[in-house]
Amino acid sequence: MRGIVAAVYLFLYTPIALVVLFSFNSGRNASELVGFSTQWYGKALSNTFLIEALENSLIIAFTSAGLAAVFGTMAAIGMERLGPKTRAIFDGLFAAAIVVPGVVIGIATLVAMVAVFGFINPIIASIWLGDQAPKFSLGFGSIIAAHGLFTMALVTMIVKARIATLGRDIIEASSDLYAAPLTTFWQIVLPQILPSILAGFLLAFTFSFDDFIIAFFVAGSDTTLPIYVFASIRRGVTPEINAIATMVLIASITMILIARFLMRDKTKTS
Repeated sequence: MRGIVAAVYLFLYTPIALVVLFSFNSGRNASELVGFSTQWYGKALSNTFLIEALENSLIIAFTSAGLAAVFGTMAAIGMERLGPKTRAIFDGLFAAAIVVPGVVIGIATLVAMVAVFGFINPIIASIWLGDQAPKFSLGFGSIIAAHGLFTMALVTMIVKARIATLGRDIIEASSDLYAAPLTTFWQIVLPQILPSILAGFLLAFTFSFDDFIIAFFVAGSDTTLPIYVFASIRRGVTPEINAIATMVLIASITMILIARFLMRDKTKTS
């Protein structure tokens, strides 16, 4: 079994290690290592199109992760007040949202948004009574909405798991001391679940920042970093692409490690 596990890890991580290695290639051929240099990192960071795509991805990731953290936390708290049967239904729906393939979510989101825009835009045009009437279209907003809805399920599951470990004794004790429900939430519940909320935010940010499939369907004319990388690869893989992939890999691993640290059981550090 150890040999099988080792073979699986080699199969998964050897290509990633090669991408990192060839990002330091001093030559222009991405598959032939002729020397070590960091020149491609400098060229990647001086690429205006890359920087623009990176800024777009950061804005989208921060916004969608923030929305997912807020609404996911609200959903997790609300689900704890449901009956067992109703809660089981919502648990299944949130779990299904996580395991459904991204291409299915992308297609479904695209169809839904096009239908909604086709219904709303004529109404806005009739009310605005002019050629300058605003129109909803695919772009930044559609990517944020798609990522926010998807990652909300992830945040909900994380925060819900933390709430389940709290128990109701401390909340009932706060009520017995005549604390208002809002006071109980801000002073009792929120400090306990805040690490899970931050962990969910970081994981949602990582997903949104790295996502290509869903963004590809709903991006319209806007470009994110994964879409830019995909378009560049179609012209051939270069050490610059390897450098971009390495920087994204480091950022993603850092986010996951921070989220993992925040999700640790607080009783181990208390």
